[in-house]
Formats: sequence, C-alpha cells, structure tokens
Amino acid sequence: MFTDEAALEERLATPSPALIADLGRLEGDLLVLGAGGKMGPSLCRLARRALDAAGRADVTVYAVSRWSDKAAADDLEAAGVRTVAFDLMDPGADLAALPDAGNVVFMVGAKFGSAGAPSQAWAVNAAMPDRVARRWSGSRIAAFSTGNVYPLVSVSSGGCTESDPVGPVGEYAMSCLGRERIFGHAALTLGTKVATIRLNYAVDLRYGVLADIAARVQSGEPVDVTTGHANVVWQGYANEVALRSLLHATDGEAFTLNLTGPETASVRRLAQWFGEEFDREPVFVGAESPTALLSDASRCHALFGYPDVALRTLVGWQADWLRRGLPLSGKPTKFQVRDGRF
Repeated sequence: MFTDEAALEERLATPSPALIADLGRLEGDLLVLGAGGKMGPSLCRLARRALDAAGRADVTVYAVSRWSDKAAADDLEAAGVRTVAFDLMDPGADLAALPDAGNVVFMVGAKFGSAGAPSQAWAVNAAMPDRVARRWSGSRIAAFSTGNVYPLVSVSSGGCTESDPVGPVGEYAMSCLGRERIFGHAALTLGTKVATIRLNYAVDLRYGVLADIAARVQSGEPVDVTTGHANVVWQGYANEVALRSLLHATDGEAFTLNLTGPETASVRRLAQWFGEEFDREPVFVGAESPTALLSDASRCHALFGYPDVALRTLVGWQADWLRRGLPLSGKPTKFQVRDGRF
C-alpha cells in the first residue's frame, strides 16, 4: 500500500533485475519524446535508475516535452534525467536541435478530443512519426501504440494477437494505425529498428480503468457494464516492457507487441470487488455486450514474464488509495467507448 504519491513514484521507479540487465546493454543515449504525459516521468526515472544500477552512468536519459509543469521537470532533473523543453508540434521547430540518441521511446499521442478535431489527431499520431523516424533513422525506436487498432472481438476469444487483422474504429484508432504504418515504413525503407507497443490500459492508481470503476463504486454512482470486459496492466510493468523492447526492435518488419495483463477482466466483477473493499453494494446500468476491445499479450508474457503485480493486488491498492483520499488525475480512460469517438 502507498501512503502518498512519493511512495507510489518510488515503486514505479524501482527496476527489476531483468530491466537492469537489458538496459546495461544499450548502445547510445536514451531519448524519450513526449515525456511529460501520464507515463513518461515514471518511465524516465525507471530508466535512469536501471542504468545507474547497471553501472551505465555514461548513458544520458533525455526527457523531451513542452514541460508546462515546471515542477515535474525539476523532479526529473533531481532524479538525474536531463529535461529538454521542446514543442514537437511547433511547425517551426527543427528536430535537429534535439540530441542524437541510439535509443528513442516515442510516447507522443493525441486521443481525447479527436472526434471533434480529427486533423489534430492525424497530425500528432501519424504525421509527426514521419519526422521522428527520419530524424532518428539510425536509432532503435520503441513507439507506443494502442490496442484500439484492433476491432471489438468476442469476450470469450482471449483477445486479438499481433498476427490478427487490425480493424480500427474511429478517427483516433485509425490515426494510431497510421503511426504504426509510418514507423513500419521507416523500418522497411530506412533500416530503422522499430518496436511497436500496443498498450491496453495501464494502471498507476491516479488514473486507469480501475480508478474509473473504483471511484464510481465509492461514490455510489452507477457503473455501466455495456462494455463489460477490459484488459489492464500495472504501469510499472508496462514501462519496463517498453524499455526492454528496445533490444527487440527490428528493421525490415517492425517488432510488434501487445502489452497488457493476462486477464480478460470483468467490469462487473471488478465493481463487486470494489464493493467489498468499500463495504457498499455497487450499482449497475446496462447489460454486457458480447464484444469488447481485448488483446492477447501471450507473446509479451513469454518474452518478459508476467506482470509483477496481480490484478487482485491492484484492486486492493486502488481501493486503499481512494480510502486515503489520495489524488486522481481527473483524466478518465473512457474505456467504455465503443464507437471510437473520444
């Protein structure tokens, strides 16, 4: 359990022996683009700690963002991460001004509001990757994507595998597939080593599917079970896999990986667990649909092991977080959306 945000950040920044070993093999510096988002700061701290533990003080971790939150940038600097204030969407910005690096993690993305401003989503999710791929064509690039590139599938199917056909629904999902195709083109034509990470719903207690459900149960608000199943995964594991995937990046055909937990989690069951935690009966609306957005992450678990924090443990952590009145991000996942309009 965590008594405050500092304790949570400490847990998120604690590297596993496997991560330490893998990052010890990196050639060149590490550049994180879009490092100011929900996952970026913890990924940067995790990388810095793993590199230090591996005796790789020679590797610089650069965190690139607009850094409108100066306190977040200062915290990273104090942790040994070099922050770089840069607006990647500024049409006059020259990517040549950013550091060279042998390893790049691409975390930039536009999701919420994409239904009303689709051109912005395409500019961020599909056009920007072309500039990035050309600027760091000789680097290893781990590019965050999303399970939204898949269609809704039967909740009894186990989820889509990496070899299943994609079927994005809505502008956001289509633009994310565009991002994948652009990086894939770089792998094919420029020889860039690319790893594409299709992430489904990271959880860090301040946000995520579990926070969304738990907050509604705690407050007595109804939980909509129309989208009755989802995948979730501990953010610390997600960041570790993203960093370790750099060593699996390939040219020719990009390495593609579904990143999520092993369970097809029932929204109703999760709400019932939170009901037990809060000693109140959850209220439900809707009826479970036979399909949901689900991914099969068997390949991920075979390569990198199972997530180190189990789903039921995450539920307990999430409930304790809310009982303590600790902060939420105020950014719901909108995992219930079925028409692709975010």
